[in-house]
Amino acid sequence: MGSAIENARLYEETRKKAMQLDVLSRVSKTIVSNRYLKEMLQLIVTMTAQVMNSKICSIMLLDNKKQELFIAATQSLSEEYTKKPNLKVGQSISGKVIKEKRPITVLDVTREPGYMYPEIAKREGIVSMLSVPMMIKERVIGVINSYTSYEHKFTDEEVKILQAIANQAAVAIESTNLTQELIATKQALETRKLVERAKGLLMKELSLSEDEAYKLINKKAMDTRKTMREVAEAIILFMEMRKGS
Repeated sequence: MGSAIENARLYEETRKKAMQLDVLSRVSKTIVSNRYLKEMLQLIVTMTAQVMNSKICSIMLLDNKKQELFIAATQSLSEEYTKKPNLKVGQSISGKVIKEKRPITVLDVTREPGYMYPEIAKREGIVSMLSVPMMIKERVIGVINSYTSYEHKFTDEEVKILQAIANQAAVAIESTNLTQELIATKQALETRKLVERAKGLLMKELSLSEDEAYKLINKKAMDTRKTMREVAEAIILFMEMRKGS
């Protein structure tokens, strides 16, 4: 009997570790994919909730200017949970994790003095909490929170698993934001070139000054509720068609 129980325990541990490795692999594949940031974060919290057996899993990102944490993704369908007010750094458990740059566990958030929304926790049926920082080297950009529906003492292994996911997610967010910045810079440069070209055509065609040509493009954009780029492209296309006819 004892041998059978031990074999069953070992089997369950092996199965759990295999699932954890599988989820970490899937998180890695999600991170290197061409998905949009919001979609990527949503997939990460869904997979994390699965491997951590979470009632609710959420990613909260740090707004550096306001020094606030806001919910960026969660698999919870509760409107009350997703619309929780932002948290100041140092406030509540998640804010403390940001400030101290270390994982924090709470056995029962409904009885924890530092937890900001115990009433929401009671209504949502969440009890124990594990919160880990999302780190880029020594810089914290947010936290991942995992909640259970029962009292649970998180093991060192569970903390390590969630920390590994948090660090991978942090790298993904950082690289995605950098990519978006590069795209925005490239688009701004292209827009500037198109506006300059459209200005030149208007100056030549209508004998306008550079300032007058710019104001004409800007006014057209405002009147038609289009971007300067769209108006510039339309002017260039019109001039080219007229030139070719």
